[in-house]
Amino acid sequence: MQQYRNIKLFSGTSSRYLAEKIAESYGISLGEVTLARFSDGEFQPSFDETVRGCDVFIIQSTFSPTDNLFELLMMIDAAKRASAHYITAVIPYFGYARQDRKDKPRVAIGAKLVANLLTAAGATRIMTMDLHAPQIQGFFDIPVDHLDATTMFVPYIESLNLTDLVIAAPDTGSAHRARVFAKFFNAEIVICDKHRKRANEIESMTVIGDVEGKNVIITDDIVDTAGTMTKAASLLREKGALSVRAVCTHPIFSGNAYERIDKSSLEEVVVCDTIPLKKKSNKIKVLSTAEFFAGVIRNVYTYESISPLFAKENVNAPSA
Repeated sequence: MQQYRNIKLFSGTSSRYLAEKIAESYGISLGEVTLARFSDGEFQPSFDETVRGCDVFIIQSTFSPTDNLFELLMMIDAAKRASAHYITAVIPYFGYARQDRKDKPRVAIGAKLVANLLTAAGATRIMTMDLHAPQIQGFFDIPVDHLDATTMFVPYIESLNLTDLVIAAPDTGSAHRARVFAKFFNAEIVICDKHRKRANEIESMTVIGDVEGKNVIITDDIVDTAGTMTKAASLLREKGALSVRAVCTHPIFSGNAYERIDKSSLEEVVVCDTIPLKKKSNKIKVLSTAEFFAGVIRNVYTYESISPLFAKENVNAPSA
């Protein structure tokens, strides 16, 4: 029988709510970490137990503030200097992924910079979910497990028993994601073609496709200010849609997002728990990723394929 090194799961400060559920699903306790703070705000994470020779999984999403990213980097560095055998950065939400290319002169490519930092810190593997741009995997020279949230969303959508289903992409860049969803349900897709004045501000939007008398599901990887999503929902209803829902992996929800969602024509917005909600809303439903991440961690640790875990019939999606 193949022997494995000890596995230990640790959590950064911002993702402990999720890490605890992942550890519980896996069947072990989270490792102990101390975060010491100096009076000027500088912090220093340290492991309170040995990690020498262990396979270490550090769970931390890198949403705002930037301290979350830097805490992850320092925990990786600490594990490397403590002689961990293998260090996997489990990043449910990978921040800075929207900065994946030079879309105008004299800008940084933030996603590549973060990839370089994680590798330099000592990560030997990255595990994340629904990157804003899948090609970011190519920014790494170490293995990347890119998990797909359709595994959670598809069973939930099926449970709604909606007829005349149409999948909508909120912009042309999301068309591929919409096609993936549509394939599960043998449904048609429509595209909401938008034109922006500047970041987070939409100038115009048109619908490409027919939604008359249809139940529409808008799919996206992130919701930030919710401007695009709520504007798309309103336009789809004007075009004759019976109902409009949204499924979006990462609930950033900045600015007036909660207010926009509550006042919108959306029936509900279904998200994952990769980022904690700042407040509750009757229109927002959260699906837990803990069981999925625990299964992937287990298979990575035991050197088994993770592909079978992506089959929707193998995953439950309980509410968080």
